[in-house]
Amino acid sequence: MIGILIIAHGTLGESLIHCASHVMGARPPMLGQLGIGTVDDPATLLPQAQQLIKDLDQGQGVLVLSDIYGATPCNLVSKLLESGRVEGVAGVSLPMLVRALTYRNESMTILVAKALSGGLEGVIHFTEEACKP
Repeated sequence: MIGILIIAHGTLGESLIHCASHVMGARPPMLGQLGIGTVDDPATLLPQAQQLIKDLDQGQGVLVLSDIYGATPCNLVSKLLESGRVEGVAGVSLPMLVRALTYRNESMTILVAKALSGGLEGVIHFTEEACKP
């Protein structure tokens, strides 16, 4: 099983884990988060993030999800990447996280693709007309 780590601003990761646990009926194993606050120094958080990767990796690797590409959490993720073992995806959302949790027993390549598709397919414009039976 591939571990999943969320590195995001503030308590977003914590909130996503709480919501995903509700959707899935229980807190999924091998799922962690690291919140970055406005006063945090990313350089001091790097060792903590590296330890979380070690804790979550049972041999199949870790997918690291971040919120905004190019922002501080994502920049921290970029320092953790190891092709095929630690992969990163930005734009984390609840649909992306649930999709990733559902497919984490697949290969890393498939998991990354499923996480991306969960994020993309989870954004839907629905209208009053479309919701009528």
